[in-house]
Parts: sequence; structure tokens; C-alpha cells
Amino acid sequence: MDGTAILIWIAIGIIAGWLASVIVGGGGLVRYLITGLIGAFVGGFLFKIAGINLNLGNPYVTEIVVAAIGAIVVVLIARLLAR
Repeated sequence: MDGTAILIWIAIGIIAGWLASVIVGGGGLVRYLITGLIGAFVGGFLFKIAGINLNLGNPYVTEIVVAAIGAIVVVLIARLLAR
């Protein structure tokens, strides 16, 4: 993985984490990054298990949406476990 791919991966994580925070609350750049990156793995796993092939016309947009959905799932599960 080259430097450009890593920067794109980080940007996708931050954007996805921010989108998740808009929907379920939260904040902070580091939190956006962590939830977005974890959400990318969770979202990718969930979409693969469900057999959903999301195609929004742009691969980066598709990755951001999948990661944001995964981040939302991660945040909601964390809140349930914290209770």
C-alpha cells in the first residue's frame, strides 16, 4: 500500500466517522477517524454477509457510505454495551 492509498483510506475514515456522528452524535477528529476506520471494516463485512453490492457510481462515494453505515453500527453497539 503506497502513501496515496493510506491518505485516501484515512480521508474516507474521517468522512465516514463524521457522517456517523451527524446521525448518531459524537464529535472530534480522532473519534471520527477511529469510528470511520472501524466502521469501514464492519460495514464491508456486513454488506458482504448480506450479499449487498452497493454501486453509487463512484467507488470512493460507495466506500464512504459503506464505512459510514458500519460506523453507525459500531457506535450504536458501543452505546448498548456501555449501558
